Amino acid sequence: MTEASLPTIDLRRDPAGQLPAVDRALRTAGFLLVGGHGVDPALPAAIRESARTFFRLPEDVKRRYAVKVGGRGWLGPGAEANGYAEGTATPPDLKESLSFAAEEPTGNAAVDAEWFLPNTWPAEVPELRPLVEEYLGLMRELSDHVLDLLGLALGEPADFFTRHTGHPTFGFNINWYPGRERTGEPEPGQFRIGPHTDFGTVTLLDRQAGRGGLQLYTDSGGWQDAPHDPEAFTVNIGDLMAGWTGGRWRSGRHRVLPPPADAPAEELMSLVYFYECDPGTTINGIESHAYLRAQLDAITAG
Repeated sequence: MTEASLPTIDLRRDPAGQLPAVDRALRTAGFLLVGGHGVDPALPAAIRESARTFFRLPEDVKRRYAVKVGGRGWLGPGAEANGYAEGTATPPDLKESLSFAAEEPTGNAAVDAEWFLPNTWPAEVPELRPLVEEYLGLMRELSDHVLDLLGLALGEPADFFTRHTGHPTFGFNINWYPGRERTGEPEPGQFRIGPHTDFGTVTLLDRQAGRGGLQLYTDSGGWQDAPHDPEAFTVNIGDLMAGWTGGRWRSGRHRVLPPPADAPAEELMSLVYFYECDPGTTINGIESHAYLRAQLDAITAG
């Protein structure tokens, strides 16, 4: 499988000379790499270590934190089938997740009850909470920085998108992709995450390289392995962002391959930050959060 070609945007540099590469990448793939972000790699490493302790707990312990897709807690094996978001009937995804989301209330009771609820923190790994909360603060700042860059790349003012992120929703998944000793033999058409596009504005991914790793889709190259740069975040745009640009940019279609037969013990963990906009934001006639809720419901397995 060939590797896709994506530009690496350096946030430490003047953005002007990098804007054509941003525009080109988002038109053709919906993906790019972002370096110069200033996030200490020790932080995601510590989150992975703590989360791995949780994921290796007995299932009856983890089940105390079980939630449905869109909730705050543990998504166990079989909870999601992301392929359903694009109408593809696939077996459930071969992963487990710890999910967190925005929790600072807006003061609107109806909005808060759906989108700004308290997070659930596993008592068995108390060190996880401060690590994740620090990471979430950094991701919020970095996401706005990226959105300012995207505004300029679209030929608009820098705040074209961030004027709608005063009190946004977001989601954060720690995705654990265990080896075949836990998942068993993948069924036909079964993936660690099935083919789909993300639903919102922009996704920031801290990922590990692996043979059963991330692939992205382009019209010219079909499915290709995503390039990996340990010093950069993999960034992709979602459906709402594609709609916001009137279809100029494409929502990045992607999947995560199943545990490979020739490396059955491969274990990967991804930190996935889904950044959205303020509730009530209407994008080309679509109420953003009604769309997000419908898509979350669509990928709920079972």
